[in-house]
Amino acid sequence: MTGRTTKGAEKVTKKTAAKPAVAVPKLLSGGNPQIPKGYGDAPVQAYIAAMPGWKSEIGRRLDALITRTVPGVSKAVKWNSPFYGMEGQGWFLGVHCFAKYVKVAFFKGASLHPLPPGESKQREVRYLDIREGDAFDEEQIASWVEQASRLPGERM
Repeated sequence: MTGRTTKGAEKVTKKTAAKPAVAVPKLLSGGNPQIPKGYGDAPVQAYIAAMPGWKSEIGRRLDALITRTVPGVSKAVKWNSPFYGMEGQGWFLGVHCFAKYVKVAFFKGASLHPLPPGESKQREVRYLDIREGDAFDEEQIASWVEQASRLPGERM
């Protein structure tokens, strides 16, 4: 019987064994969190929590502003980026981390007034790049979000 354990002892050992720690999301190039595709608030909050350094605070501020400005907004993480949209109308905005800034993509940004500052190779898309220490013009961003939410969104 030496070296053997009883079935009862095996059960206790299995139950009391330490559980593995929750895995920290991998950061892709530029510090963009690798979050599994998912719909709803939970994957978006996981993405925001995994954004490195000062970018996480920008993510929280953007998410709160979008949620407050567009009641009932739909959320998802697709292609390692949070997306915001209207049920049945498609996505109007996406967020992505880069090494030195957070990029907000307005998918129909060419229709917004005033135009968001960043140009795109895609005719309708406009960007807002937020760098560490930049002023966060909440009123202007909220205006763009509100305008974008009323436009037909992108099906992705």
